[in-house]
This record gives sequence, structure tokens and C-alpha cells, in this order.
Amino acid sequence: MLIIKDIIKILKKNNINFFTGVPDSVLKSLSLSLSKLSKKNHVITANEGGAVSLAAGYHLASKKIPVVYFQNSGLGNAINPITSMVHKEIYAIPMILFIGWRGAPGIKDEIQHKIQGRITLKQLELLNIKYSVFDKKKYSQQLGNLIKHAKKNSQPVAFIFKNKDLNKLKSKQLSNKKKYISSIIRSDFISKLAKQTKNSKIVATTGFTSRELFQIRKDNYSNNFRDFYMVGAMGHSSMVALGYSLISKKKVICLDGDGAFLMHQGASSISAKFANKNFRYILLNNECHESVGGQPTSINNINLKNFALSIGYKNYYLLNKNKSIDKTIKLFMNSKGPSFLEVKIKPGSLKDLIRIKNLYTIKKNFI
Repeated sequence: MLIIKDIIKILKKNNINFFTGVPDSVLKSLSLSLSKLSKKNHVITANEGGAVSLAAGYHLASKKIPVVYFQNSGLGNAINPITSMVHKEIYAIPMILFIGWRGAPGIKDEIQHKIQGRITLKQLELLNIKYSVFDKKKYSQQLGNLIKHAKKNSQPVAFIFKNKDLNKLKSKQLSNKKKYISSIIRSDFISKLAKQTKNSKIVATTGFTSRELFQIRKDNYSNNFRDFYMVGAMGHSSMVALGYSLISKKKVICLDGDGAFLMHQGASSISAKFANKNFRYILLNNECHESVGGQPTSINNINLKNFALSIGYKNYYLLNKNKSIDKTIKLFMNSKGPSFLEVKIKPGSLKDLIRIKNLYTIKKNFI
């Protein structure tokens, strides 16, 4: 039996059957295993603090223990509701945190996970959260003890998973049968955008977007110094772009994704309110968390045209056809901003993407 299926079985035996969180590469098999559950049993949230709060509400209604899952980089987002609401000294709300431990000491990982990986366990200790680091030989006992502790003490506990601790699901279980209304591939759009924006600055969101832009610059241009790559800090690219645009006279482009957009959606209203004419926002929308398994986002519930214009963007453009890419980019870039461009894309990424390194050099050259 797959480890994750066994873990879910143990949880159900203990009357634990509600899950919420933010998809993560380490916990990919968990969120994908939960994908067929109804909203009464599983909700993917925009950010980790929201997941903790949702779980708290579930407990208040059911008196049952919920499971909250996320990557350790999101622990910062979760700390506020943990310390000011669910902590034992406040409302004493029990829950089980499943945390993917990126940057775990002794395991090779990307540079943006280094600091968080080093302090994760210390953070849990400061929060007075009992935790166990997954052990393949005794995980059943570990999980059982955590459940008992959460029930007895009415407080959160944490189960920590390192990369490759959990089995991968078979390919047929990972298949995405969703039909997309666009045939645009992200890398094709980025390549054409790069050609038309040689005198502009681009701030690109974390994940495949930054990596593809970096790869395209490397393969097709003599330098890639005009871009700032958000290798971490998911959801914050628009604020970085706004901060730069307020001082610079150059056109500044935020290249964002739907998952990141939703994570800190309030940033959109700040961007629209304070941005100058040089600010451009591009939302690459494939309606899923592609880089961590293709789990769906809730973006399809938003009329982005109405949203963008209602919060203060001067212009909204929609791109969903390959033949219109060059024309739409030209109109968008020549518009009197701040302007919002929604690009409907389908999942799919360049093969053998390289990782972005030498971050200090990138920052220095960008400046």
C-alpha cells in the first residue's frame, strides 16, 4: 500500500476526515489523493494562514481534529492564526499540520529553501508545537502519538516530511483531464513578450514562470539582466514590481501566476491604487498549481475583467489565442497604465529547465 494511503487510513480510523491546505511538491501525493473528495472534506486554500483558520472553523462546528498541509516556506503565513487564535493559551484548537520540509539539513535543495529549512524545527519549538519527523519504519506510531497529543492537549501538532518520503502516485493518477479553452503555452508567450519588451523591467513570479523566462533569456539573448526572478516569496511579485515602478521611469512588468495571485490577492488592490502609468500586470492563468502537481485553484470563480477594472486598473486585456499574442502584447505595452493582461494558458513547460542560481549577481545586475 502507498504510504500516503496508509496515513489517510490511520486518520480515518481516528475520525479525522477533513483536510485543507496549499499544494506542495513534497506533499504532492497527499493533495492529489484528496482531489476527489467533496468540499465538506477537502478545501485547497489560497494561503497557509487561511488554511489554519478554515480548519479552526471546522473544529468549532464539528469538535473534530482537521489536517492542514503546506510547505514549510508557508509556515510564516500560518504563524499569525496559530499564535493569536488556535494556540493552547488562546482558544486551544487542535489540528494536525502536515509540513513539507524543503531545505532540510543534509538534503540538497534550492537556495531559496536554505534559510527556512534550517529554522523550521526551531520555529515549531518556539510555537510550542509537538512534532515528529517522518520515519518510514515507525510512521504509524508517530502519527498515532501526535493524534493523541492533539486530542489530550487541545493544541496543534506537526508531522514533518522530507523530500521523497512519500511514494509518488502512478502516472494515471496524476493525469489532468481538464479541457482548457486556450492553446497558448506559457513559454511561447514569454518568448514573444521578451522580444517586445527589451527596454522594460520584468519581475517574474516563483516556479516555472521565472525558470522559463530565465531559460529563454539564456538561450536567446546575450544577457538576462533586466529581470528579477522571485525564486521564493510566492504571492509577492506584484508588490516588488510596484515598489520598483514607483521610483523608475521605465515600464515595469509583473509576470504572475494564478496561484500566486490568489495567495495574496489584496496586493492587487494596492498595486492598482498606487501604480503609475508605467506599471503592467500580466496574469498567466492555467487554473492550477502546475509546478506542484496540477491541483486546481479557485481562479475560475472570478471575473477578472470586472475585478481588475473595479479596483483601479485603467485597462484590461484578455489573450487566449496564439495568433493574437504579438498584437495583444503591443496593445498592452502601449496602453496608458496601470494595465492588466490575463493570458489563458494550458499546462506545459519547457523540458530540462535549469535552476536559477547566483541570486546576488542577478540582483546586482538588475539594479
